[in-house]
Amino acid sequence: MILVLASSCGMKTNDMISKSLDIQGHRGCRGLMPENTIAGFLKAIDLGVTTLELDLSVNGDGNVIVSHEPFFNHEMSTAPNGESISEADQLQHNVYKLSQGEIEKYDVGLKPHPRFPRQKKTAATKPTLRKLVESVKKYVKENELSMPLFNMEIKRNPIGDNLYHPSMEVFADKVINTIDSLGVKNSTTVQCFDVETLNYLHKKYKHKKLVYLVENKDGFTANMQKLDFTPAVYSPDYKLVDKDLVKGCKHSNMLLIPWTVNEEKETIDLINIGVDGIISDYPDMVIEVYESMK
Repeated sequence: MILVLASSCGMKTNDMISKSLDIQGHRGCRGLMPENTIAGFLKAIDLGVTTLELDLSVNGDGNVIVSHEPFFNHEMSTAPNGESISEADQLQHNVYKLSQGEIEKYDVGLKPHPRFPRQKKTAATKPTLRKLVESVKKYVKENELSMPLFNMEIKRNPIGDNLYHPSMEVFADKVINTIDSLGVKNSTTVQCFDVETLNYLHKKYKHKKLVYLVENKDGFTANMQKLDFTPAVYSPDYKLVDKDLVKGCKHSNMLLIPWTVNEEKETIDLINIGVDGIISDYPDMVIEVYESMK
């Protein structure tokens, strides 16, 4: 299948990309395992990803936790009473108002995910960032594996300040302080869609490698003008990537790492066009494609 797609794209041997590709497991490996769970991240490590991509919120204890939403999403969550959380009620299950002990009474791994039928079902909870990093360190040491990189997203929305997460400054500081205390500051990038957060991080923590997440259609130039600095990585929706964007990122000395790429053809096209990495729910597919193109 991969070779057929390669042929259909008109690929030649000298078109193959020889540089190293940063293969990032989106929320662990969401297509295969429950998202943002320890089991999912350990599976991604077994697959051979370069980087673990994950999302950060804050719990009622004031600690950073791994969660895409600051609440329990109805697509994957079961309440402590064993009942499935509905879309109408999901916002009521606000992790910012729950202690970690209360959070761990919920399950986020057993409910069949409507968009990821291949996802293995297993009991799982939302871990603290500390527990996740410590689990990863222990796992790679016990199995004599290479330590992965981390790409951590601050899930801040201004309208959620002090309602679903702390204020921007407090949220950002908590994330950076936690990362530094875990000894992974040199192997972690911090990403965000929120320009205010990125500008704050750059001003206060100039040593941090920051990633600019983009999903709008404003264009590369307009988006870059929103920032007070040039980030280490420009990370757009993969549908926004074209040759001009590749050139713009190279000219600005930024890496270009699009999300979320889940099909073989798109993966081949993006590698051929010259992206520096790919974020995918199916990192096993990306690894297979990339290895076939070397």
